[in-house]
Amino acid sequence: MKLVIVSGRSGSGKSTALNALEDGGFNCIDNLPARLLPSLCRPTADAAGRNRQGIAVSIDARNDPTDLAGFPNLLAEARSSVADSLVVYLDARSPTLVRRFSETRRRHPLTDGTTDLRAAIDMERDLLADIAALADLTIDTTNLARERLVDLVRHRIVERSSAGGMSLLFRSFAYKSGVPVDADFVFDVRCLPNPHWIEELKPLTGRDRAVREYLARQPNVDELFEHIRAFLSDWLPRFEDTHRAYMTVAIGCTGGRHRSVYMAERLAEHFDAARTADVLIRHRDLRP
Repeated sequence: MKLVIVSGRSGSGKSTALNALEDGGFNCIDNLPARLLPSLCRPTADAAGRNRQGIAVSIDARNDPTDLAGFPNLLAEARSSVADSLVVYLDARSPTLVRRFSETRRRHPLTDGTTDLRAAIDMERDLLADIAALADLTIDTTNLARERLVDLVRHRIVERSSAGGMSLLFRSFAYKSGVPVDADFVFDVRCLPNPHWIEELKPLTGRDRAVREYLARQPNVDELFEHIRAFLSDWLPRFEDTHRAYMTVAIGCTGGRHRSVYMAERLAEHFDAARTADVLIRHRDLRP
């Protein structure tokens, strides 16, 4: 049986992720009391017939604080009964969470007569700190539309449940919008020549042939690509040796349209061709 535990601050997309897992064949339980996790995972006589795909549960700040404080021990006990388990933590920047609650007019579970929304969101971060620290996969949903979150869950969790192996995500981003909080490695390519300042290339992206050809002609581009490629080639297998199942490599430039997109695409093509991992590529600030 595979166990997926979904957690994160309110408004970060936990319900969307849980729904995507349910669509992928998981049996899902929302707001499971953490103390029930070990008993849920204990094998039963009909376990082979049930939960063929697995179980996904949501554990968040609606839990008893004592149970949340004991989560590391509860998780260790649960993992002794399952062959495969995964802790997924979703989060977004606090101002984004405040905006989402303001737009939907939903009530935050920790607000009351003395605790306002921003204080509740900060309090929630502290309550879930132990779960966040144990996460196998962290997803930053600050700039992630619902459809893209569903896509990530499907590719990185549901499909990987069948395929196995490391899931390697290359993500381009714009520094002006902030560094992705879920990145394991961050590489800055702002030192490269910027196609933005060339009139005919400005409206294009790093996916377009003219931009790719322009960057390929620049002497520093190949050198930086080789350094990043060599670093990842050396170190990704060492992480995989420690049973690391997910890695996110973020490539950033100023606007997130040209240099970072080009480099992320090129690295993804290389590692996909090398078949060293299940490779995905996403462009955070490149609108479809």
